[in-house]
Amino acid sequence: MVETIAKGEAGFAARYAAALYELAFEQGVLDRVIDEMTGLGQLLAEKDGLGRLVNDRLANAASVAPVVQQALAAEGFSAMVQNFVNVAIANRRLRDLPALVAGFAAYVAGKRGEVVGYVTSAHPLSDLQRAQLHARLTQSGYGNVRLLESIDPALLGGMTLKIGPKLYDTSLKSRLERLTYALKGAA
Repeated sequence: MVETIAKGEAGFAARYAAALYELAFEQGVLDRVIDEMTGLGQLLAEKDGLGRLVNDRLANAASVAPVVQQALAAEGFSAMVQNFVNVAIANRRLRDLPALVAGFAAYVAGKRGEVVGYVTSAHPLSDLQRAQLHARLTQSGYGNVRLLESIDPALLGGMTLKIGPKLYDTSLKSRLERLTYALKGAA
């Protein structure tokens, strides 16, 4: 799961990520926090439940906060991750929570010397597709890539891959748009 972080949003997500990373490191719970943030990202990626609640534009953050906290406590998240979410809510960043989780994953990958690749596909990738993608990226010189996946049914098929400033787009939606432009030019 992961939302792609827009250029203007990268700064605040990096600040949140650095603060959480440093605090978890100082308290000796870094590995647990990394695992829990990955789990939080998966919860937010679900269209039902917490992800739907966080993305609901009509929901009031003040009324949503207790529900989010109950959900996190029920799932067994540590106080540190719960406090992280509370800070995001207090700073009016509830809607940005998926971007904050993605920013944390990117920050951790950077600390580990990994390159982050944001994969968006119309359907979840199978294990075989994921392995083939890793193999192709290794051949292209990206030996240590961490893939952050998200689903966008609007792509219709195929996928997009963003690594650093490069965007690789093999989606059916883009192909159809290119075909439309080509046909308009021929008319």
